[in-house]
Amino acid sequence: MADTVLPAWFVPAVAAAYGLVFGSFLNVVVHRLPRGMSLLRPRSHCPACGAPVRWFDNVPVLSYVLLLGRCRACRRPISPRYPAVELASGALAAAVAARFGLTVSGVAAILLVMLLLPLAFIDLEHHLLPDVLTLPGLAAGLALSWAGGLTGLGDAAIGAAAGALAPYAVIVAYRRLRGVEGMGLGDVKLLAMIGAFLGWRGMLLTLGVGATAGAAVGLALIAAGRGRRDTELPFGTFLAAAALVVVFAGGWLVRVLGWSPQ
Repeated sequence: MADTVLPAWFVPAVAAAYGLVFGSFLNVVVHRLPRGMSLLRPRSHCPACGAPVRWFDNVPVLSYVLLLGRCRACRRPISPRYPAVELASGALAAAVAARFGLTVSGVAAILLVMLLLPLAFIDLEHHLLPDVLTLPGLAAGLALSWAGGLTGLGDAAIGAAAGALAPYAVIVAYRRLRGVEGMGLGDVKLLAMIGAFLGWRGMLLTLGVGATAGAAVGLALIAAGRGRRDTELPFGTFLAAAALVVVFAGGWLVRVLGWSPQ
């Protein structure tokens, strides 16, 4: 019997389906973790009225569309963050499968992506980067780098160390110059985690892209009269988004910058 060859779209499609389902769990993480709630109990319920969400109302994206973005019980609006996280999770899972395939690098990439997604949304809403995500992520990044992930173990160790030291130096310098915190220690741990997965080059690219995006948004808010120089921005959200860019385009950026042979 001739070997069966799967079509190129099959693995990304399956990954997208699993990503959509996992995105539903990530919504639980985003909502409950910063509030100190259990991720397992009680079962999914409406944040407004407390009514349990029935299984047929818990289908990723589709249920939100069919319910017109409202709770079946109380008709209160459901945050658009729910389908946004599910769609992002599905799309990113498909992109990782297409880019890296069923490899150790693919495992590292999907784990990093699924850590960055809730961290981005939690920081956006709460200005918080929970240690329960970043510290195990740091350890996992180093372990997967040792196993042949997105970078080598030495590069990952340097990336993690530099990722922690670079923002910590900014914190100390900003505190001495301005007398206030420029960023939080959560950003230090997040960038160390990113360095563990992506190495020192990926960490520096993430920091550069994230800082540039954050500065651009800050200037835009000031120009629109909706912010000031001391307006606090969720820097972790910018770092997470920048790291996603590096996951998929980091090699190209490294070559453009001349950090590796063309």
